[in-house]
Amino acid sequence: MSSRFFNWFNNRYKIDTLLYFSREKKVPVHRGTIWYYFGGISLFLFGLQVLTGLLLLFYYRVGPDASFESIKFIITRVRFGWFLRSMHTWSANLMVLTVIVHLFSVFFHRSYRLPRELTWLTGVVMLFMVMAFGFSGYLLPWNELSFFATKVGTDSVRAFPIVGDFLLKLMRGGSDVTGVTLSRFFGLHIAVLPLLFTMILALHLFFVQMQGMSEPMKKQTSTAPRRTIPFFPDFALRDLLVWLVVFDFLIALSVFFPWELGTKADPFASAPAGIKPEWYFLFVFQALKMLPAHIGPFEGELVGLTFLGIGGLALVLVPFLDRAAAKNLRNRWFDLAGALALGFFAIFTVLGYILD
Repeated sequence: MSSRFFNWFNNRYKIDTLLYFSREKKVPVHRGTIWYYFGGISLFLFGLQVLTGLLLLFYYRVGPDASFESIKFIITRVRFGWFLRSMHTWSANLMVLTVIVHLFSVFFHRSYRLPRELTWLTGVVMLFMVMAFGFSGYLLPWNELSFFATKVGTDSVRAFPIVGDFLLKLMRGGSDVTGVTLSRFFGLHIAVLPLLFTMILALHLFFVQMQGMSEPMKKQTSTAPRRTIPFFPDFALRDLLVWLVVFDFLIALSVFFPWELGTKADPFASAPAGIKPEWYFLFVFQALKMLPAHIGPFEGELVGLTFLGIGGLALVLVPFLDRAAAKNLRNRWFDLAGALALGFFAIFTVLGYILD
């Protein structure tokens, strides 16, 4: 019966071609093979985000008078609702971490070099979108921490001359963080961003499948025989095993460290002392906080945001700036730049936690 079903399906959709491609595809084996798994982990966590997010939508209601109460209802009245919300939140944080690790591993292995420029570009865009997912979803519980963190985060765009006020009103839907802001962030989080992210993810996976996984430069220039394993079933089963380990880790985090809801946001109250954004925005928060009010004729916050914007643009243009990588040559200045960027992120994140 299974054979007849396969033949029926194959006659119409030619899935044997896909199976042949999967069996013929090879994955390089070397000391850096472990970094390949972080792309798969990020994909698994995104799928988990979609699943848990859809289940939460059965009970979540958007609005200043409904969002906090609906989340409270989920974690107190819905069976295993607290577990589902913790899974969604913890997997979101882990997804940001794995995407960052994946991007830096690609950078240091020069996997963005010819002909994989578009693979890098789509990956960087997805990193920015993952951060946007985190920023937009952070406000949805409408608790005290998320309200004031969003207020501080959106207020930073006011530093840009001419367009600052326009950008602020575009993000908030007005001058202040209100129910309109909550509705806009909700729409971005559950509709606009998932649609765009899925499209770019499909392109990214298509590029990876067509071009294969990149090897380190030393492997490409070496005359020694290259070790490979079939993508299916060898690498696919290993990837699945890693996913199961990550899933077990997420279950443990959700059970033993359930995500707290906090207190409901009060727009008329003053911001609590020591309020800080999520860890993946903490380096930006701390860097801007340590700048003086004015640097020459410019506002310190504007200078900081400008430098961060230039850094983001340089990240996008890495394949085109590193001309040596296209010739399988290693430019040590790019190693230094990557190490400095990673160090900046790590140091200012730690400073953000330990300093008031």
